[in-house]
Amino acid sequence: MLPHERVTAAIVKANEDGRTALVPFVTAGYPEPAGFAKTLQAIAGAADVIEIGVPFSDPMADGLTIQRSSFAAIKNGVSLKWIFDELDAANVAAPLVMMSYINPLMAFGLEALAERAPRAGVCAFIVPDLPFEESRELRGLLEAKGLGLVQLVTPATPAARLEVLSDASRGFLYAVTITGITGGKTGLPDNLALYLDAVSAASRLPVCAGFGIRTAADVAAVGRHAAGAIVGSALLEVLERGEDAVSYLRTLRAG
Repeated sequence: MLPHERVTAAIVKANEDGRTALVPFVTAGYPEPAGFAKTLQAIAGAADVIEIGVPFSDPMADGLTIQRSSFAAIKNGVSLKWIFDELDAANVAAPLVMMSYINPLMAFGLEALAERAPRAGVCAFIVPDLPFEESRELRGLLEAKGLGLVQLVTPATPAARLEVLSDASRGFLYAVTITGITGGKTGLPDNLALYLDAVSAASRLPVCAGFGIRTAADVAAVGRHAAGAIVGSALLEVLERGEDAVSYLRTLRAG
């Protein structure tokens, strides 16, 4: 099984077990670098797939919580090399998806990235500031190693482009629930069902929805129309407060 197929398989398995797949997002090295590997290992017991955020100085798609975590991690010396070394040691069983803006990946070197990532258990990448039209080089390098580039769609994505992005995506298709940044507390949009139904109908891969998911009710609402729910800012806030991340993730399955 190729690495990106592990992501797909984990999501499908959750659905076959009667669950909405849970994809928690954590910023690498946050809240403290020393506890990152332990946090990942613990979260893996309550997650189907884990999304790991690479800290970046200008996370333009992210709200205040993820920005704050990113800046703190950078201040504490977290780098992409450090993340890969930590993942080697952590040996997390759950498939890992790395979310990064393009600059840290280019600084590391795209060819080196494609070589290094699978050894650390990374199966796919999400690059929110890389337009599809400019992604050919990275997609080619990743797919040559069995890795995937997850594509993102939004409520504003036209039907023709949705089809293109669905065909190009690997692992899963990321359905952004709102036209905005992460971390909102205003709840999920009223037209969520129609939007996710349309995306799911267009995609040959499982669809995972993210942005604004905080509660078991949110996960349940998403799960009626998509394969998985991505939980980021709310989980980081739990970690910030020093609370039990695993207990929080388990409550999300209660809906």
